[in-house]
Amino acid sequence: MPAPASAAPRPDVPDEATLQKLERALREAVPSGEVAFGRLRRAEYAQDASVYRQVPAAVVLPADTDELAAALAACHALNVAVTLRGAGTSIAGQAVGDGVVIDTSRHLNRVLEVDPEARTAKVEPGLVQAALQKACKPYGLRFGPDPSTHARCTIGGMIGNNACGTHSVAWGRTADNIVEMDVLTYDGVRMTLRSLSAEELQQVIDEGGRRGEIHEQLRNLRDNHLAMLRTEFGRFRRQVSGYSLEHLLPENGFDLPAAMVGTEGTCAVVVSATVKLVEIPQRRTLIALGFSDLPSAGDAAQHVLKHRPIACEGLGGDQVAALRRNVPDARPEEMLPEGAGWMLCEFGHSSEASDTPDPAAEQARAEALKADTGAIDVRLVQDPAEQAALWRIREDSSGLATRAPDGSEAWPGWEDSAVPVEKLGDYLRDLEKLLQRHGLQGTPYGHFGEGCVHIRIDFDHETPEGVQIFRQFMSDAADLVASHGGTLSGEHGDGQARAEFLPQVFSEEAMDAFCDFKAIWDPGNRLNPGILVHPRPADERLRIKPGHRPTLPMTTTLALAEDDGDLSKALRRCVGIAKCRTSSGGVMCPSYRATGDETHSTRGRARVLYEMVQGEVITDGWQSEEVADALDLCLSCKGCKSDCPVGVDMATYKAEFLHHHHKGKIRPITHYSLGWLPLWSRLASYAPGLVNAIGGNKATAALLKKAGGIAPERPIPPFAKRRFRTWFRRSHKPAVPGSRGKVLLWPDTFTEFMSPQVGQAAVEVLEHAGFEVVLPPDRLCCGLTWHTTGQLDTAKKVLSRTLEAVDPYFKQGMPLIGLEPSCTSLFRTDATELFPRDERAARLAKQTMTLAELLDQKAPDVDFGRLGDKTVTAMTQTHCHQHATLGSKADDRVLARAGVDSGRLDSGCCGLAGNFGFEKGHYDVSVAVGEQVLLPALREAPEDTVVLADGYSCRTQIAQLSDRTPRHLAELLRDALRSRRSD
Repeated sequence: MPAPASAAPRPDVPDEATLQKLERALREAVPSGEVAFGRLRRAEYAQDASVYRQVPAAVVLPADTDELAAALAACHALNVAVTLRGAGTSIAGQAVGDGVVIDTSRHLNRVLEVDPEARTAKVEPGLVQAALQKACKPYGLRFGPDPSTHARCTIGGMIGNNACGTHSVAWGRTADNIVEMDVLTYDGVRMTLRSLSAEELQQVIDEGGRRGEIHEQLRNLRDNHLAMLRTEFGRFRRQVSGYSLEHLLPENGFDLPAAMVGTEGTCAVVVSATVKLVEIPQRRTLIALGFSDLPSAGDAAQHVLKHRPIACEGLGGDQVAALRRNVPDARPEEMLPEGAGWMLCEFGHSSEASDTPDPAAEQARAEALKADTGAIDVRLVQDPAEQAALWRIREDSSGLATRAPDGSEAWPGWEDSAVPVEKLGDYLRDLEKLLQRHGLQGTPYGHFGEGCVHIRIDFDHETPEGVQIFRQFMSDAADLVASHGGTLSGEHGDGQARAEFLPQVFSEEAMDAFCDFKAIWDPGNRLNPGILVHPRPADERLRIKPGHRPTLPMTTTLALAEDDGDLSKALRRCVGIAKCRTSSGGVMCPSYRATGDETHSTRGRARVLYEMVQGEVITDGWQSEEVADALDLCLSCKGCKSDCPVGVDMATYKAEFLHHHHKGKIRPITHYSLGWLPLWSRLASYAPGLVNAIGGNKATAALLKKAGGIAPERPIPPFAKRRFRTWFRRSHKPAVPGSRGKVLLWPDTFTEFMSPQVGQAAVEVLEHAGFEVVLPPDRLCCGLTWHTTGQLDTAKKVLSRTLEAVDPYFKQGMPLIGLEPSCTSLFRTDATELFPRDERAARLAKQTMTLAELLDQKAPDVDFGRLGDKTVTAMTQTHCHQHATLGSKADDRVLARAGVDSGRLDSGCCGLAGNFGFEKGHYDVSVAVGEQVLLPALREAPEDTVVLADGYSCRTQIAQLSDRTPRHLAELLRDALRSRRSD
């Protein structure tokens, strides 16, 4: 194994005097954007998606390209290192640095021009790839490269790392799709890079100046290494490691934009880029092939290519198992053919092809693929929704793979090696043997059509011995991939993780050429120093320091059972994949979508909490105001628990933080007014008319809201005239004893005191289905509002009383049926976090069901009638907690039995989120979250569309911000039942 690579001298973090000068210079240079030297921003930007951690001296978010240039000039004047950053999804350490980190994603994110005739688009570097696709779609065009992070990665980041993605077999790498590039050198020279003929190149050189000097030196570099460039470079398309110097060759047109792609921010700063566009296939077919194992799928990849797919992706059984563990509704085995390793092969059909698929021809192609590849099973998938579901398994693989099958942490490092496709199967087998030799395990998957393998490995970075194994494995893996004619990186760049090992796959002459190329552009080594050229050792600046123990006592009130009770380990779940930074689809992260600020993303909050635990940047532990600020706009929606591929559960971490932050102190007033809502609701039930009159009067309501810290814009919901329990006891006429046994119906606070009609409908539906309805004793509560406000001691007391009261019902085998998703979710998941060793809590979690789950599993043959002669379309707002922990498949099946198409919105949180939308200072964000999808959908839906929302918060938000009257599932089923009876 080689010793740590030698490195060129690098200045340390700027000293105090330099920092003071730097702050003054940057604030003058960036008057409209943001310049941050504070702990909060620096903590957020201390990590990317790699194993590395480096707290920057400052973070700059320039408002425009002029401010970008001015910020760079200020750093140059003081010789401060600069690291450019987009979405921060780099997995080799390219997006962290100890100087100034400049984030272009916040403001430099425009599509400057789309030229459909030339099939090009000009964009700024911070533009998200998915936003470019959206802008080009009306012209039937798209940008070809599409990594799995396409919903949040930026074009500048894709240029930096030469991103490729799923469809590179058809449309190539980023380097293949750049026309020209506008760049800034560290010393402030701005120039446009384009492919040049020999005559054009000479003309640029003759013009002189820094631009001419750079071009002349690059030509000399090329001419001095012609033979080496023609033999070592460009051997196969995924040979991305190092600098792509083959683009300088005369036969390649001295293509400087392509040569700049993959330089990882070490040579110049991208100001804008003109990219190529390709035609969008009018129709797609997906064929899934099943193999006995993943290497067999690797063997087959070269044979798939003969059929000219536009995508050829491999995944293994570990990804499928991880998806099944982490996502409530996931049923991957229902979508995939038989096997333990799979390839997803996509075929595109242009506008010239028939819009209508030929089933026989498509099936014949599938059978031909099976025969040519030796697959053991095949499945043809033509439905776009099914195709999307299968692709989601592949897209989430980088997150799902961060936990090894045994639950241990898995990390990038040897992340995206690549070999010629005909050697892929053998490489996978040898890689498996190498892992076993080092006592490691990983989960391979990747772009099999181009021989690129992604893998996360359970490296131990906590002990010196583990780090030694990490270094030895990386060196051995470099030798292994070289023996197969491959390369260290197939699309993510070398960064710090792999650059140290470049001499094991490149000749000494090639390494000298890399150093010369870097020096031509950045002679002072100030752009992203320590990356790719003159690299830092692979085991320096690791996120986890061997032997380091957090300074903050880590005794938590919540069990954090999936992370062994270790908050630090729980926070390390956030590996920076940044799915929480997407602008649409799924549930997370509603506050980021409303503000566009890293602080308000799940990842940003996880980073700040992590720095609190480390105690080096944020030093005041649980009392940190920076953490409190970062968590303030967290809606506790739990969307991240399921939608984050690594299962970050920010709602839980927030509850834990608030518990410690306010322990022994007077809490914010809303923790008493809203956190104690069950108590106030019970008191209000004694005189609901009077309470509603006070809440409905403008003057008294204003005083009440001011005293309770409630947003003045938010109406106070009314209380019911009669409690649900009162109706059940006095007015309900029980049906004959149920033939299907007894169920314990949970009267949550909202059903009990505000929406008793939901409980009444549920009783009617349950009794029709043959169940005898039983209510638990009065004065019980799940403790939800205390839990979400971090009053965990009180939450435990409240829930303990409930456990004592309901456990006898469970011992009789009775299920508990929840109507309010948030309360049901607490019983299903949070209860065991509060009482991890209490058998009563375990029984509560196991025997709690939603109404739909009960009807789907225990009464599948019951006829509820139909709401109309034809299928009724509903618009369903799924409660975030239901999405995260309960799932909705049972609801959809039960609705279908009543003739209702659920029409589930892919909208995420409604924006109210329990306490959140009622708290002063949160109203604007609450409405902005609702305006993402829900409120526009309500405005656009036909009048006869049924609006379905099981969550009380969702129904309240809909009622207050629209003219619609939302219904609960129980009410819809009751209406269908009554319609059946009237017939």
